[in-house]
Amino acid sequence: MVVELSQRFFFEAAHTLRRTLENESGLRDSSLRIHGHTYHAEVMLRGEPDPASGMLVDLAVLRAALAGVRDQLDHRFLDEMAGLGPATLENLCHFIWRALQPQLPQLARVTVERQASGDKCSLCAN
Repeated sequence: MVVELSQRFFFEAAHTLRRTLENESGLRDSSLRIHGHTYHAEVMLRGEPDPASGMLVDLAVLRAALAGVRDQLDHRFLDEMAGLGPATLENLCHFIWRALQPQLPQLARVTVERQASGDKCSLCAN
């Protein structure tokens, strides 16, 4: 039997984004200015639960791992984050994955969403 276990967290962060997109007046997009978002992230684990405990992972272990990643991202200027690259949803998914995978080998999906704008990205295991 395979189970999926997920946990959500959020963080507030600011960034800039260099883009080639231009608006109708020919001016550079406002993404170049420092701006911030509320990001919602969801981490999903998949695997067979332990026969003795019935758990895939103790939720306390999962929550502690997520708290460490949240602390790295919350109220930060993402442009200055080592190992992130441009602060795209795709790069945030990769960053969170790389941070969690050593502690949570059952990691199957990381989703980052900006609910206010309807933008969402998921990174999934093969």
